[in-house]
Amino acid sequence: MRYSPLPADQFIEARKRLTAQLKPRSLVIVHSNDIMPTNADGTMGFTQNSDVLYLSGVDQEESILVLFPDAADEKQREMLFVRETSEHIAVWEGEKLTKEQATNLSGIKHVHWLQEFETNFRQLMCHAGHVYLNSNEHQRAKIEVESRELRFARRCRHEYPLHSYERLAPLMHDLRAIKSEHELGALKEAIRITDLGFRRLLKFVKPGVHEFEIEAELIHEFVRHRASGFAYPPIIGTGANACVLHYVTNNTECKDGEMLLLDVAARYGNYNADLTRTIPVNGRFTDRQRAVYNAVLRVFRACCQMLRPGVIIHEYQKEVGKLMERELIGLGLLKRDEVEKQDPEKPLFKKYFPHGTSHHLGLDVHDVGDTWKPVQPGMVFTIEPGIYIREEKLGVRIENNILIGAEKNIDLMAGIPIEVKEIEEMMNSR
Repeated sequence: MRYSPLPADQFIEARKRLTAQLKPRSLVIVHSNDIMPTNADGTMGFTQNSDVLYLSGVDQEESILVLFPDAADEKQREMLFVRETSEHIAVWEGEKLTKEQATNLSGIKHVHWLQEFETNFRQLMCHAGHVYLNSNEHQRAKIEVESRELRFARRCRHEYPLHSYERLAPLMHDLRAIKSEHELGALKEAIRITDLGFRRLLKFVKPGVHEFEIEAELIHEFVRHRASGFAYPPIIGTGANACVLHYVTNNTECKDGEMLLLDVAARYGNYNADLTRTIPVNGRFTDRQRAVYNAVLRVFRACCQMLRPGVIIHEYQKEVGKLMERELIGLGLLKRDEVEKQDPEKPLFKKYFPHGTSHHLGLDVHDVGDTWKPVQPGMVFTIEPGIYIREEKLGVRIENNILIGAEKNIDLMAGIPIEVKEIEEMMNSR
């Protein structure tokens, strides 16, 4: 394993927190994700179901977690089913988890081979009153491919139509939103590696370099420090490309006088950092670039103070919009009298700042969590304001990862260069 796994105590505690919220005689079944095909006999790289990771730490395909706290047989209260290894699998794919390894990793005593699932499943369904099934419920997700969990849900409803079926996702969203110390440790390591990558590229970027060369520098630095790779497809946009929010082509030459937007971060131990910086290709900000950058930085710093326990993200976003309006007026991009007359449902700042400012962060980059519920201590959010001036081919975004504290917030990326002066100094110290 490339990364150091979280201790089994983390997963034992996570399961306790989940089962404490279940109805009596409840059965929970959570499946690993599919390995998705490409073409011919090719497959995509395996990405584990985040809820399986959160509850067991098992990062292996075809695994099934079963929880039935009220089972009469103590051996059936927590069960993990994993794919049995063989000589053939060992030769072609590498050995899979043994039962002992799965127990050590997850803290689950009763581990079975996958072929034993059906017998146990039928037995438990005869005693269960409520069945909690999982699905990828995320307000930003557009799902066109049927998952292993949805196929299983359809099968359950067909074979056992009289059971009471419950949604596991809302419970998992609340649990996963509050990060434990172990989770924060993995996230901080992802951030540390991200910092190393950013410092490396500050000394590498110059006119004539292509965006994909910068991407190569980053992946080298990330992987050599045991990251699994990028936390998400890297956004490396120079000039006008910086105004494309999800630009991932990364094939353009960086030219003298342009700004380069870098939304790039590492993934370590299944936890994701999420960093954005915008730097001058030639190592020196122009007066206009500095003015736009510092406007974004002022909004960023204000947001770090605003996003506190009790805040509702949707209400916070409206206040961020007001901050951005003032900055855009100061930059000559909006007129004060037009802002005063604007339609509140169509605020003018959206032309230059069309996206949200903060999202949950953790096992997923856009991690789960109910943004209509108050922010709580222990949550981790991004703060990422930006200004995109397409007519000037200038886009600036700044993003750090913030741990919400009871007394004060902690900027987990406070050590990563962010001020104009320190960025210029590092870029010109090579």
